[in-house]
Amino acid sequence: MPTVLTIGLLGGMSWESSALYYRLANELVRERLGGLHSARCLLFSVDFADVEELQVSGRWDDAARLLAGASRQLEAAGADLLVLCTNTMHKVADEIAGAVGIPFVHIGDVTAAAVLAAGPRTVGLLGTGFTMEQDFYRDRLTAHGLTVLVPDASDQALVHRVIYAELCLGIISAESRAAYVEVIDRLVAAGAEAVVLACTEIELLIAPDDVAVPLFPTTRLHVEAAVDAALQSS
Repeated sequence: MPTVLTIGLLGGMSWESSALYYRLANELVRERLGGLHSARCLLFSVDFADVEELQVSGRWDDAARLLAGASRQLEAAGADLLVLCTNTMHKVADEIAGAVGIPFVHIGDVTAAAVLAAGPRTVGLLGTGFTMEQDFYRDRLTAHGLTVLVPDASDQALVHRVIYAELCLGIISAESRAAYVEVIDRLVAAGAEAVVLACTEIELLIAPDDVAVPLFPTTRLHVEAAVDAALQSS
């Protein structure tokens, strides 16, 4: 049997997207190894209500300490690499990565590599208000040579509201899908050649067939990179 590393999944932000991470990891391992194979993984799922309160109040240092502590528990339990199952909380990725001695798979780096390999150089960015408004994610993409466009303030508010009031609660609405498509259309009109779905829950709402430009689903890309790393010695 090949040597397979154990993936540490730091999730719960929200559990809806963490369930997608878990499913994709197992599907990809089965596809690559065949038979009854599934992913060797550990999942630490935090209470998103606690994290969301820290986000809204701007207590990012406290959030970093909470997630760093969870990461250390994953490492102690036997994880060989760490995956933070959320885009927004990559705002504190450096603190989390610095708290452990195992490799940290950064979702921004994985996404940028996929975009560059596909050809686009100007992308629209959809995510939570924190991800769209602040520079921690945009800077990670631009450091790889990409130009990043974000929606205007009213579209950002719409995208953020749907994430927290609907998608994180498992609500999938045709009306919200149509509204997101209109936001994407405006980004394309502004020059976006593709769109990065920089919130794990958005992949529950928007599919490639919904729009006319390429979509980069960060959850799938992140999981693919993690599985690549876990199977590196197989």
